[in-house]
Amino acid sequence: MSTAGTTARPAGRMAGRLQTIAIIAVTAVVLGVLIYAASGQKPSDGVTEINLGSGAAATSPVVGGVPPAFTALTYDGKTVSLADYAGKPVWLTFGASWCPDCRTESADVETVYKANKDKGLNVLAVFIQEPATDVSGYAQRAGLTFPIAVDQQAAIADAYRTMGIPTHFFIGPDGRIREVRIGALSKDEMDAAVAAIMN
Repeated sequence: MSTAGTTARPAGRMAGRLQTIAIIAVTAVVLGVLIYAASGQKPSDGVTEINLGSGAAATSPVVGGVPPAFTALTYDGKTVSLADYAGKPVWLTFGASWCPDCRTESADVETVYKANKDKGLNVLAVFIQEPATDVSGYAQRAGLTFPIAVDQQAAIADAYRTMGIPTHFFIGPDGRIREVRIGALSKDEMDAAVAAIMN
């Protein structure tokens, strides 16, 4: 047997093993992707999807339009209505204490609110699909001082066609929506959106 033949066999075996390892690795990746897709999970993009069911409103409020009126109770039992803010700039934000993206931005929402409330900014939050006790506990832990309406059955979210949270409606003093933002905002984005509705 020649020396070339002896060295060729181990090299061939090594190439075969590498090929088998590569096939196993590719198969594992493909299976992982298929399992991930089948689970219905999606990568986080700053939005937590919500399911409003079949009763969801046909159209969403749009920039330039008038937001749907509503009246609700806050987590501490006070009545709050969007009409209470007529003629004032309003940041209407939809969220929930169980929403990771909402929790991520809540400190910045509070900071921007405190920095602008003496200038006339009103923040009204609507927390959906959870009881008042949960909202109350979270608001106290997070130190949130703006009013938070409880929308346990998601009726207000339904009227606003809110399919993901957080969702933000920035409403000018003229009562018209100036901007709609879906997903968690940075503090700079909040500052810019608030500045645009202050007059």
